[in-house]
Amino acid sequence: MSDAKFLYPDALVSTDWLDQHLSDPDVRVFDCTTYLKFDMAEAGQPYGVVSGRADYEAGHIPRSGFLDLQGDFSVADSPYLFTLPSPEETAGAFARNGIGNGTRVVLYSRAETYWATRFWWMLRWLGFDEAAILNGGYQKWVADGGAVSQEPCSYPSGDLSISLRPELFIGKDEVLAAIGQPAICTIDAMRSTLHTGEDPRFARPGHVPGSKNVPASTLVHSETGEIISAETAGQTFDAVGVAPGKRIITYCGSGIAATMDAFMLHQLGYRDIAVYDNSMGEWAVDESLPIEAG
Repeated sequence: MSDAKFLYPDALVSTDWLDQHLSDPDVRVFDCTTYLKFDMAEAGQPYGVVSGRADYEAGHIPRSGFLDLQGDFSVADSPYLFTLPSPEETAGAFARNGIGNGTRVVLYSRAETYWATRFWWMLRWLGFDEAAILNGGYQKWVADGGAVSQEPCSYPSGDLSISLRPELFIGKDEVLAAIGQPAICTIDAMRSTLHTGEDPRFARPGHVPGSKNVPASTLVHSETGEIISAETAGQTFDAVGVAPGKRIITYCGSGIAATMDAFMLHQLGYRDIAVYDNSMGEWAVDESLPIEAG
């Protein structure tokens, strides 16, 4: 994609934009931070999960609320981490936090950007298109001299309509059926050592057969946290065989980092993109499913 450009500039806002619009009555800003703790993994899980709420309470962008992914936006009794609830439950959780029709939502995290893109992709799944990612997240906000507050923020409940795009999240059956299909490109957003199986964190190390590795971390600048250029992103996806007209499936450990790849592909203009919810957390424990390493 030599002429790559981001087609949806409103889906990515700068710290300057947010500073100018922070007091707009329709704007809703949210810290989406979660942390994965590899030394806290419970039995059967690849890692432990710690909410970013404590860091939010210690200091956050003024007028921002907090979204707890595992606590409020995941199926509580799922055997996998971060499993997507029903559309009605998900929309209800967003509405309780103040997201509704007529609002403009800005999402950020203080760790990897993909915590914010997970919420962005969930909102798009529900049919809500007025959400944006803060480019560079909390670290860029602070580096640019943005104010930090400890004041809690609670928006009034919203009324969020659902116009579902069910194709945006898929399960293991569709991933399995895609193996070996030339019209489908499956992308693993995990870091390379997990893709190859060098890091045996999951029940069976490796990746979905035939899938290509585009780690979510390579889509942002490590120094600033800002998203890489459209040209560089286009070249990155071109290199693994992504092409117009193909169905694209992204996955990772739990369907979180996969949304970073999905967000960038959407920005580049690809239309047929799905995220495999549960991802390797589910795939690796099901021995009926094929896996390859290396």
